[in-house]
Amino acid sequence: MGRWRRLTSVVGLVAGAAAAGTGVAVAAQKIAVGRIRLRPDPAAGEPLGQLRGRPLTVLADDGVPLHVEICGPDDAPVTIVFSHGYTLTQDVWHYQRQALERTARLVFWDQRGHGRSGRSGYDHVSIDQLGSDLAAVLAATVPGDAPVVLVGHSMGGMTVMALADRYPGLFGTKVIGAVLISTAAGGVDPMLWLPQPLRSIARGAAPPMLRGARGRRAALLEWSREAASDIAFLSTRFLAFGDPYVSPTVVDFLERIIRSTPVEVVSAFYLALADHDKRGALEVIGRVPSVVLTGDRDRLVALRLSEELAEAIPGAEFIQVPRAGHVLILERPELVNDVIIALVATALTRAGARRRPA
Repeated sequence: MGRWRRLTSVVGLVAGAAAAGTGVAVAAQKIAVGRIRLRPDPAAGEPLGQLRGRPLTVLADDGVPLHVEICGPDDAPVTIVFSHGYTLTQDVWHYQRQALERTARLVFWDQRGHGRSGRSGYDHVSIDQLGSDLAAVLAATVPGDAPVVLVGHSMGGMTVMALADRYPGLFGTKVIGAVLISTAAGGVDPMLWLPQPLRSIARGAAPPMLRGARGRRAALLEWSREAASDIAFLSTRFLAFGDPYVSPTVVDFLERIIRSTPVEVVSAFYLALADHDKRGALEVIGRVPSVVLTGDRDRLVALRLSEELAEAIPGAEFIQVPRAGHVLILERPELVNDVIIALVATALTRAGARRRPA
């Protein structure tokens, strides 16, 4: 009996210490988040997620409804089509929509399973399928030979590569330019942000766990996402941004978008990203003026992969943004907008020169 008491005492002490440690960690997180939120925040009054365009539903080739919004003048000289990244929605293009809609016709869409678009079965979740979805969006929103510039962030950049792989005839005819932001043609390691000793463990554990992310397990994961608000804020700030002084309002906005993506969609596309390899399509993208843009503190797509992407696209310009992370479109929106505007001008000039009779 004495031995049992000693054992239970030890267990109690360990449990108490663990609980105390957890309490200290939670308190530290709350203090950290509180301090961050007290900083001056220039984006505090920004209507993030509230800008809307003219809605359109486009059916993908397997019948999934894709939510599309169109902004800007219909008689603009070019249409810019924006494809967002993994676990995001078209709303992350807030600053691009705000700045560019007076000078160009803009098309935004939610990738399948994301935002307001419909969901599909696991057998239709792939980067190749996203390329076909983008082709459907182009056919519905930019008919005929009207010129298009494609802008893709992260998984959206991979979508552009999949379009080039499946529909190479569009490049140099209808598609006249491309801006690829924080993305790669292959070799993406979704565990890049983890410390080195943990990566191999996580790589082995994640696929079977994610494949089973449905039903009760999915509900449990959803509940845990909702409960861990301070952790979610800090992790989003760390993983998505490179600037430690990034706007807390912007971090909150991005975290809400990520959290709104269903766990089943997160798991399905996680596996699709791991299988992505479109290095064979890069020659096709090189038919048009292209820019590869990346932050030097991107914790989700290794810098070397963006460098390799730019090197493999003939004639592509490579821009590395100092002290910036993965979600450049929210962290350095003015720079991203300037890059898009310059690329559009170059693309229109070259397309016009090609179409003029000799």
